[in-house]
Formats: sequence, structure tokens, C-alpha cells
Amino acid sequence: MALEGSIILLGLFFGLLFVGMPLGVALGIAGVTVIGVEKLGIMAFPTNVWTGIAKYPLLALPVFIVAGMVFERSGVAERLVKFATACVGNRTGGLAVVAVLVCMILGGISGSGPADAAAVAAVLAPAMLKQGYPRPYIASLTAAAGSTAILIPPSIAFIVYSVLVPGVSLNALFVGGLIPGILAGLSLLVPAIWLCKRGGFGMADPNDVRPPLWQTFKEAIWGLAAPIVILGGMRSGAFTPTEAAVVAVFYGLFVGIFIYRTLDFQAVYKVLADSAEIAAVVMIIIALASVFAHAGSTVGSFDAAAKTLIAFTANETVMLLAITVILLIAGMLIDGVSIFLVFLPILLPIAKTYGWDLTWFGIIMTMNIAIGQFTPPMAVNLMVTCKVAGCSMESTVPWVIWFVLSMVLALLLVTFVPEIALFLPRWMGDL
Repeated sequence: MALEGSIILLGLFFGLLFVGMPLGVALGIAGVTVIGVEKLGIMAFPTNVWTGIAKYPLLALPVFIVAGMVFERSGVAERLVKFATACVGNRTGGLAVVAVLVCMILGGISGSGPADAAAVAAVLAPAMLKQGYPRPYIASLTAAAGSTAILIPPSIAFIVYSVLVPGVSLNALFVGGLIPGILAGLSLLVPAIWLCKRGGFGMADPNDVRPPLWQTFKEAIWGLAAPIVILGGMRSGAFTPTEAAVVAVFYGLFVGIFIYRTLDFQAVYKVLADSAEIAAVVMIIIALASVFAHAGSTVGSFDAAAKTLIAFTANETVMLLAITVILLIAGMLIDGVSIFLVFLPILLPIAKTYGWDLTWFGIIMTMNIAIGQFTPPMAVNLMVTCKVAGCSMESTVPWVIWFVLSMVLALLLVTFVPEIALFLPRWMGDL
């Protein structure tokens, strides 16, 4: 019966995805079907829906979504771009460098890749077009740079991982993701500048006046201080990661309403409504994935899949590379939260078999997901930036492939040198 249940669960799930069923619905239908066939009790459905979302750390997820939208629409990105431009100066590929740096800073505020990519693309696209940057290049670069947001703390992906993997400290994930996140961002600068020089675009106009450094710094200080307030508060023990999300929201509202005066009552209402819609979708997927996970663990589907992978090879390096390839392919097809929900029940037994550090494993999984956010065909960041830049996703392929390759190299470095991710958490006492 266990084999029959596994075939029904996985076969039905992937079959529904293949015909275009929304992920959450596919997870729920597959899970409920197995509960019925295996006679696990219909009360397993509402019980697992509730237990899947009734977790304190998950409170941070919708609140950080609100925080990201508040900062996106309050004008913080525009002021950060001006300050970064003043720092970088007028040079070949200067605006490309600015795009990466600003996305990394915004990543330390919102933890949402699509929001950061959209905000930076909207602000920089007109200036980049003026300097001859191709539209597909603009979309590719900002999509890739925006993906660093789920690595640089606070990260929505890390919150989900810490909930799904009991015993892994969210603080350790936040601290551990900092260096890999910076490394991923810096890795994008090499192809960004090289492509500019090879294509002969991104040349600064000699008539452009460099923004005054001190003036732009004063305007951007509120945005620059946000990551310090959020992360510093968590490190000092002033508030938990969940409370940090609330602090981030009120900090962003204060800046947008009273400092920059870019948010009014109508804008705040729109932010809350849009955030509620996004958060609801994510929470529904998590709830239905809990039903799927309960059915799969009860009939032994995930253990069987893990044992099959382990039987494939006893070589740890080959296993790591195989997992990387699987996750990269999955990242091209489904969103990051869904990858955690679908693959963690299978991959965790493998990680425990090899004795891998689960904090490091969460970070390299998240790096894989970050790459998937801008790798066609289902690249959520790229969908957003293509719309802003006014180009098709197909046209970005010759450009985006270079950013994918550069971040894959950063991923492999963190994969095979775990101390890159674990040094800071150990030094700060989180491991």
C-alpha cells in the first residue's frame, strides 16, 4: 500500500503541475487523495492545514512582505540610486554597478527579490537606456541583482527554511547568508562590466553632472540605516526576527510619510492590500504543502526517494553536484518557497546521512533558488524586470546566461568551502 500511495502522491502531483494546475492546488489534491486512498482519516486535512501555518516564525513572513512594499514605494530606491551613482561616478558600466549595489542594500531591508528588482529597474531603466544599455541587458542585470535579496538578511526564504527544519536557528541563517549574499552580488559585477565593454554601451555622457556625494548621502541615509536598525536590533537582542519585521514596517512608514512624504493614506492602503494578497498566496501554499508532506511521510514516499538518491552514488561530491543540478532545474520551473516545500522532505534525510550542517545546507539551497529567480522560463524576477524594461523574456537569454554562470560559480564556491557560510555564525555564537 505504501508503494501505491507513493505512486499516487508523486504521480498525481507532477501530473497536475504538468497540465498547468497551480502549485498549491496540486499539493492539496495529491495530499488529500492519498489521505483518502490510504484511509489516514479525513481530519488529517484540516489538522495539517492549521499546524502548517500556526507557527510563530511564520508571522515574520507577511510582515516582511509589507516592509518590502513600503520601502519599494516610499522612494528609498530612488535615493539609494542617486547616492550609489555619486559613489561610483561616471565610468563605463557605472550604472550597472549601481544597479547591483542598490539591489544588495535593498535586500537588507525587504528580503524579496522581485520587489527589489522591480524598484531598481523602474528607477534606473530611463538613465540606462539613455546611455545605450540594451533593454534585455537591463532586465537581465536587475533580475539577477534582485535575487541577492533572499540571501542577504532579512530573508523570507530563510524564514520558511527555519520553520520547515526544526532546530536550525534563524539568526544563524541570517548571519550565515550575509557573506554568500555579498559574494553572489559581487560575482555579477564581472559579467556586468565585461558585457558593457564588449558591447560598447554604458559609456557615461561627459555632459552628465556627477551627483554631489554629501547631498545624496544625506538623502539616502534613512535607507542606508534601515538594514542597520533591523539587523542590529536582532543581534543586540532588542527584538526577535518576527518583531524586527514589525519594526521594519513602522520604520518604512515613518520614512515614507514623514521624511520623504511620498506615502499618503491611499498609498498605504494600496501597500497593505497588495501585501495581503501576496502573503495570502504564500500562506495557502504552505498550508496545503503541509497536507502533502503529512501524506508523503506517512506512506514513506520521501524516505523512499531519499534512499533512491543515496543508492545512486556514495560519493559526497557527486551527490552535492546532483542536488545542485536538481535544484537549479527546479528553480527554473517553480518558485523558491515551493522548492523548499517539495524537496526538503526528500533532501533532509540525505543531508543527515552525510552529516552536513543544516544551516549551510539551507544557505546553498537558497543560493540555488536565487539563481532560479532569474533563469528562464519561469524566472519570477525576470518576468517583472522584462515588463519594466519593455522586452520579451526570450530576448534576455543571450545576456542572462552570463549572470547565471557567474552566480553558479559563487554557489559552487560556497558549496565546497562551507566555512564561507559558517564562519560568521560560529564567530557570533549562533552555531
